[in-house]
Amino acid sequence: MEEINSLLQGFSVAMTPYNIGLMMVGVILGVLIGVLPGLGGANGVAILLPLTFSMNPTSAIIMLSCIYWGALFGGAITSILFNIPGEPWSVATTFDGYPMAQNGRAGEALTAAFTSSFIGALVAVLMITFTAPLVAKFALKFGPPEYFAVYLLTFCSFVGMSKSAPFKTVAAMMLGFALAAVGLDTVTGQLRLTFGQTELLKGFDFLIAVIGLFGIGEILLTIEEGLAFKGAEAKIKMRVVIDTWKQLPKYWKTSIRSSAIGCWMGITPGGATPASFMGYGVAKSMSPNGKNFGKGEMEGVVAPETAAHAAGTSALLPMLTLGIPGSPTAAVLLGGLLIWGLQPGPLLFQEQKDFVWGLIASMYLGNIAGLIVVLTTVPLFAAILRIPFSIVAPVILVICAIGAYTVHGSMFDVWLMIVFGVIGYIFKKLDYPLAPLVLALVLGDRAEDGFRQSMLMSQGELSIFFSNGLVGTITVFALLMLFWAPMKAGFNKLRGR
Repeated sequence: MEEINSLLQGFSVAMTPYNIGLMMVGVILGVLIGVLPGLGGANGVAILLPLTFSMNPTSAIIMLSCIYWGALFGGAITSILFNIPGEPWSVATTFDGYPMAQNGRAGEALTAAFTSSFIGALVAVLMITFTAPLVAKFALKFGPPEYFAVYLLTFCSFVGMSKSAPFKTVAAMMLGFALAAVGLDTVTGQLRLTFGQTELLKGFDFLIAVIGLFGIGEILLTIEEGLAFKGAEAKIKMRVVIDTWKQLPKYWKTSIRSSAIGCWMGITPGGATPASFMGYGVAKSMSPNGKNFGKGEMEGVVAPETAAHAAGTSALLPMLTLGIPGSPTAAVLLGGLLIWGLQPGPLLFQEQKDFVWGLIASMYLGNIAGLIVVLTTVPLFAAILRIPFSIVAPVILVICAIGAYTVHGSMFDVWLMIVFGVIGYIFKKLDYPLAPLVLALVLGDRAEDGFRQSMLMSQGELSIFFSNGLVGTITVFALLMLFWAPMKAGFNKLRGR
């Protein structure tokens, strides 16, 4: 009951005309940031942080958090329309969102993505409201073995549940691990696989790889096949939004599962990107329509978007309760709190009640504002597909190049983007899956750090991954996922006999 009273007080703080105006401005800026590949929510919030220094802390954090919500929403737009993930966590959305757009269902895909994003974020905000102290204690149980087990579960799920041949999935994943190893070794401080190139000291940036693999690769394939975007037939009336809403309730189980996965990954913190991949993989394995995933299945859009937004929102919980940011954007917001003289932690809830509960109230209002903004512009986004490919393709190429350049302000990254585009084109021609490569590239170094730190803790004993109930359960589940396909085939043979 105390939480309800505090939340109502927070709404009275957040629902001033000035703060509501800041919410709308923040959401619109965030959507634009999310649409531009390579910019990212964390970069966008960091760039706009100085604008808030003259505001009071509550108004400032409300605007910055709404930029974050807008970026979460905006990342799905280019993923669905052009197969170019605007944000890292939108990669899994391309698997079914883009085929839906190609089949003339762009409006449906966008509506499903935006609505699922809202639901995932709403579940996470409800969790933050009512379970902050309990969740903070649980997050403290995660160490290097638990982190590695979570990443292992994600990798094994892709191998065990992939519709592609296991060999091709593992081969793509191995290439991703090799690319993730390039640069500075965070454990020993040594350089690896740089071949004397100073530009490779920082390794391969995930965003640049994604822009090339998906954006440039798709354009090259489309040019070769002489095809145009097939979304010209997409209905662009608001009726599409209502019709899509009528279909979404049948995916309620998927929404609940993906919300739980996202909240867990956001708190621990695993992050929105692995949450979206895991949400997609679990939905695919448990859905009766799993075989249709990758061909334009709406459930394949609902699952990753719900998980990503639940993770992105719940990442703010450890930042507020423990002072530990659960995502890059949360880290930027943490810096803002320190600049304004606020110290995140358990005492923040006691000493700055108006600020904390005003922020939590703004999460509800900001997500509602974000949903309204993006849904009212669905017809505009869907209409983009009516533009001829000969006009759209050069514009996409320019946007991709700008996005790659802005990541580090380097032309070398633009050339890397082109190289990854060729790799993406070759993978698609040879029917190798891109998702395992991307997954390994983004999580490979984190998984390696978790594994090596675990080995240092246990002096080389693998038994550390079964040393307690939490890590043991995750590890066993990961191994089951890895051998799921042969186990399933064996059971089917026994049943046949």
